[in-house]
Amino acid sequence: MDNEFAKHEENYIDIYQSKGYTAGFHFKDGSLIGNDSSHTYQPEDLHIVAEHRYEGMSNPSDMSILYVIETNQGEKGTMLLGFGPNADLELSEFFNAIPDSQISDKASINAD
Repeated sequence: MDNEFAKHEENYIDIYQSKGYTAGFHFKDGSLIGNDSSHTYQPEDLHIVAEHRYEGMSNPSDMSILYVIETNQGEKGTMLLGFGPNADLELSEFFNAIPDSQISDKASINAD
């Protein structure tokens, strides 16, 4: 869907950060951890409020997905994952385990 927003991951991250999604996360030992807060999250602790998939310009197999996340502790941020042949399988399975009832596009910058 074409719109006024940028087409690259970095541009989308900048837009979401300007909307308050500033928390960073990393994945360790089966948990998502807030970079600043050190809160530890399991899939049931997260809400995905937007997601964007990207295909590499020069290599279509170079794929990624940007998740826009809200946590049960009030943290709001983004997480960029590779998917396809280069995906981190454990991290992908973690995000796939987030309950469907906790996935929406309520914060999507592409929503009309």
